[in-house]
Amino acid sequence: MRPTGFGELKVFSGSAHPRLAGEIAEFLGCGLGQARLRRFPDTEVSFQIDENIRGTDVFIIQPTCAPVDQHLMELMIMVDAFRRSSAARITAVLPYYGYARQDRKDKPRVPISAKLVANVLSASGANRVLTMDLHKAQIQGFFDIPVDHLFAAPVIIDYLSRQNFSNLTIVAPDAGGAERARAYAKRLDAELAVIDKRRSPDDGSAEVMNVIGEVRGRACVIADDIIDTAGTIQKAAQALRDAGAERVMACAVHGVLSGPAIERIEKAPIDRLIITNTIPLSAEKEKCQKIVPLNVGRLLGQAIRSIHEETSVSSLFV
Repeated sequence: MRPTGFGELKVFSGSAHPRLAGEIAEFLGCGLGQARLRRFPDTEVSFQIDENIRGTDVFIIQPTCAPVDQHLMELMIMVDAFRRSSAARITAVLPYYGYARQDRKDKPRVPISAKLVANVLSASGANRVLTMDLHKAQIQGFFDIPVDHLFAAPVIIDYLSRQNFSNLTIVAPDAGGAERARAYAKRLDAELAVIDKRRSPDDGSAEVMNVIGEVRGRACVIADDIIDTAGTIQKAAQALRDAGAERVMACAVHGVLSGPAIERIEKAPIDRLIITNTIPLSAEKEKCQKIVPLNVGRLLGQAIRSIHEETSVSSLFV
């Protein structure tokens, strides 16, 4: 690595995803930094850095996945510790950005929590943020510090391109996902379809209305950014089957998979659910035979190296 004004590169891990942090550190050839992250009996966070980090370029790997508030608080305390220990620059690496779906006032008297999280990260002392597939790209504008916004599409597209589909259709699960699905379809030389989905105003549950596009006799891949309770995927897959799709698969960047998600995936008429490892899978979720996890550690590692060396990260974008 060429010398920069930020000293040695060091990678530290929170408790959210130590496996991914270890893979990133191994790719960079630097090893994980030495620190102790614990909790007092009353659940307060205890954090201490066990090595000198004065003048270093620090990257903290911590997706703010469930339990979201716990991991977010850990991240802020870690950032504060590095700031008070004279790190030259602190980059918060959030493969998954919690609260991203609360990015606007869609009802009266509600917060914009995605903006609040941006504020507290900046206030804690983070100098920049590296994240992946924000729910809405304009969340970058909530920050007053630099944000590098990566996309997992190269990893997912590479996997799909190796499956040798002869009649592939990429399906957007709603109108808002059409841009993502169109980008996938263009790079895979596939057809495009869109599902007209409407949500109940009471509980937010999805109701599939129509499939727009030709899917009969075709292999269909539903492309989404987040799969949470898997209600949308389950209904979309059934709608595609009813419309004559030969095979149905789904892919998403962030596998939140909360509540009844695994049960719904098992029952849904899909062959495979392709997700990335921005969020760690529990032992129970790893048992699901339909789930295919893809590794984004190398992609994040390349971005960290580019940030440290102050070279362009645009080559990593789709």
